[in-house]
Amino acid sequence: MPITDYLERNASLYGDETALVEVNPEQKEPSRITWKDYSLIQPTSGTFYRREISWGVFNEKANRMANMLIDRGIKAGNKVGILMMNCLEWLPIYFGILKSGALAVPLNFRYSSEEIQYCSDLAELDILVFGPEFIGRIEAIEEKLSKNRLLIFVGESCPTFAESYRELVADFPSTNPGIPLSDEDDAAIYFSSGTTGFPKAILHKHKSLVHAAKVEQKHHSTSRDDCFLCIPPLYHTGAKMHWFGSLISGSRAVILKGTKAEYIFESVSREKCTIVWLLVPWAQDILDELDRGIINIKDYNLTQWRLMHIGAQPVPPSLIKHWMEYFPNHQYDTNYGLSESIGPGCVHLGVENIHKVGAIGVPGYGWECKIVDENDNLVPQGTPGELCVKGPGVMVEYYNDKEATEKTLKDGWLYTGDVAQQDKDGFIYLVDRIKDVIVSGGENLYPVQIEDFLRKNEKILDVAVIGLPDKRLGEIAGAVISIREGFECTEEEINEFCLSLPRYKRPRKIIFADVPRNPTGKIEKPLLRKKYGKEHLVAYENEENDI
Repeated sequence: MPITDYLERNASLYGDETALVEVNPEQKEPSRITWKDYSLIQPTSGTFYRREISWGVFNEKANRMANMLIDRGIKAGNKVGILMMNCLEWLPIYFGILKSGALAVPLNFRYSSEEIQYCSDLAELDILVFGPEFIGRIEAIEEKLSKNRLLIFVGESCPTFAESYRELVADFPSTNPGIPLSDEDDAAIYFSSGTTGFPKAILHKHKSLVHAAKVEQKHHSTSRDDCFLCIPPLYHTGAKMHWFGSLISGSRAVILKGTKAEYIFESVSREKCTIVWLLVPWAQDILDELDRGIINIKDYNLTQWRLMHIGAQPVPPSLIKHWMEYFPNHQYDTNYGLSESIGPGCVHLGVENIHKVGAIGVPGYGWECKIVDENDNLVPQGTPGELCVKGPGVMVEYYNDKEATEKTLKDGWLYTGDVAQQDKDGFIYLVDRIKDVIVSGGENLYPVQIEDFLRKNEKILDVAVIGLPDKRLGEIAGAVISIREGFECTEEEINEFCLSLPRYKRPRKIIFADVPRNPTGKIEKPLLRKKYGKEHLVAYENEENDI
């Protein structure tokens, strides 16, 4: 069955029950909303802006969107892009696109005008739906972007170069358009994170989305009694596929617009959230504020919070151990995945395996894994190699990129580009990205291992280890370190701290600076290599000239 059938089922069974809640702590007053079937509910304290929508209204909005698109000539094979910040309209628009038979194409909200144009052309978008935050970026490329492409604006004060979403859908029926869909139909194009270059367009079928929903519900036992707090961006497979667990179980979810620790605690407390997915920086921020007494657990009602799961990047074991000191009764899971494998879940730790903190886990529900060398031979247990996954959630292809597809998909196996190794119990540990491995004097250095070690230093808030060019060794390890607020640290202290590392693993260059991360929490190492690699080489050459 296609993923849209679950929305129809929920509307039929739980039509009057709340499906989605939007909470915006930074907006104190409700905006003007004319749709009578959206309810605006202000909490008693009046500090958080809040909207909610029922399963029935969710489905009706999706149907109106679908019927409008069909009226505009959209059909199977057409592509409709979504460039919006998280909001209550996001998911009804997404499902409306799917119900029309078209492919939904979410875009990263950090994209520049150039990247928006690039991705729109690569995915061959017929329509782009965008929010008010992107008016300037769209306007800069409007002449090229709108050529043979409809622009739809979601919000108030529609710009002249677009059509208003609210006006377009207002008069269309809220009944199912009746477009036949199957598991084998193309459903969505997602874009890779772009941490290794321009994004690739990743094509998935409906069966991939359905499998992602089943995986999420299975791994975390999501039930009708649960409430999922969704914080990461919905354009990314991570947030969307975790929410799919709520879709398949017919349970409530809260979309939180904000990542501050107090916002997370307040939302969990007020909305009675039971499941929260965090990125490493947000979890670290929570721990820092608890340690410094900025927030206090006793000020919130958190007893119903049963599961904290985390992913999108390697998770420092020290972070989880610290977390369990504050939340000893929490279930914990880490999820590994790629957009090419429809997001998280192809490998996961499992709530029963917290004794294996540090591992990404075992093959997920319905998934297979193997670790191979450069010749595609299985490596011995404990030996690093490339992690490959296989299952119903593997992408169809990189859209319009045959060469990249052939390099990544082989006999049904997805070659992830991640270095991993397996312990004697079968648990998989992520070592690093193949492209991030530093080859220094013939030795392979895995930045994640060095980063995990450095994070044990109480003064270090965040760290990224990158390869810096070196004329003698080829590359050396450089550590970009962000220090915790209220602490001071010197290069000599870091070097002394690293004495317990093998000599060849010690960072040879220490840089105190912010560590940039993308919206899904991944360190933007290409930016760091571009900036500090060039600076390091110039400094190195200047030193040689002085000699």
